[in-house]
Amino acid sequence: MRVIKAGATYFGLVFAAGFMFGVVRTLWVVPQVGEMWAELLEAPLMLVVIVVAARWVMPRFELRSRAASLGTGCFALGLLLLAELTLVLGLRGMALSEYVESRDPVSGSVYVAMLVAFALAPMIVARRD
Repeated sequence: MRVIKAGATYFGLVFAAGFMFGVVRTLWVVPQVGEMWAELLEAPLMLVVIVVAARWVMPRFELRSRAASLGTGCFALGLLLLAELTLVLGLRGMALSEYVESRDPVSGSVYVAMLVAFALAPMIVARRD
């Protein structure tokens, strides 16, 4: 049960920050530099949020084992994908295939790498502590 609570908390922290960054990116950064560059500029900020959130969540829920920390990251990733696909596809009225095809190859690849980092960060952080 701690893994689920930790994963939900981790998801919530990262999702909230990502939502705020997304608003700023969409309204102010994309018009200035374009979508690809705006997404690439956002990625390092999100990586910092991911690491800080993982470092905050893992000790609070006293999760130290590799299995528990990986479970936390994977559960959070599942919630993130569910939320993102529900919101993105619902708001844009797109099919999943259309959404994937609409992604820029460069920033889309960085996005996938960030998803992997999001899932693995709790395990990496727990291992270091």
